[in-house]
Amino acid sequence: MENALNLLRTHIEPEREAILNHPLYEQMQKLEALQTFSEYHVYAVWDFMSLLKALQRNLTCISLPWLPVGSADTRFLINEIVVGEESDVDRHGTRMSHFEMYLNAMEKMGANTSGIHAFIAALRAGEALETAFDRAKTPDAARRFVRFTFDLLAENKTSNLAAVFTFGREDLIPDMFHAMVQELSQQHPEQLADFIYYLERHIEVDGGHHSHLALEMTAACCGKEALLWEEASAKVVAALACRRALWDGVLAALETEKMALQ
Repeated sequence: MENALNLLRTHIEPEREAILNHPLYEQMQKLEALQTFSEYHVYAVWDFMSLLKALQRNLTCISLPWLPVGSADTRFLINEIVVGEESDVDRHGTRMSHFEMYLNAMEKMGANTSGIHAFIAALRAGEALETAFDRAKTPDAARRFVRFTFDLLAENKTSNLAAVFTFGREDLIPDMFHAMVQELSQQHPEQLADFIYYLERHIEVDGGHHSHLALEMTAACCGKEALLWEEASAKVVAALACRRALWDGVLAALETEKMALQ
């Protein structure tokens, strides 16, 4: 199993490195740039929870009557991750999901949250995903990122969901955010206190316990099936390419904003 995990890591490494070394991070020097970044990234924070809940749906029983599903070890892995992501505590000790924590951090830093609120409101009203995008005027790069996730959810192959969750989201997040934390922690301490807490919380949780749980979950879902590992690896590469495209979209928006000020 360890050999299969290592082969997957080797296959996805070029795309992973491209994200970790993306030129976007160099632009995160001003509060205005971070505000723009968050207005794109919040969609990735939101759709992460749908990916997580799809795994919980597939690996545990969430229907009535309750019946034991699969391995108790795998149930434990996904349920523990859900508890942390859906009901963590913010820096004031208030219990909330990481998405709600991110929204609060956006508002504190002065980012525009009208788009994501319109998006959520449309979904609550039963609107289709594309309609919600239109109502929220969601940026194209964020739309493409979310579409990939929901195409994956529609395919509903648990081994692919687990691999993308682990290597396209959970495993990637700590390294990706670490570069940003170092730059931001010295600037705007009051406005960014909640955002810094969010980043550091992800590094603490996703870089430690959740990362190990997610690896175990992926190994359990792919098992000893070489074809499952190959397909999962290809899906992770595609997910990472979507993340890089999202970062490209933010970078292009920042460059457009700079030109408008000249």
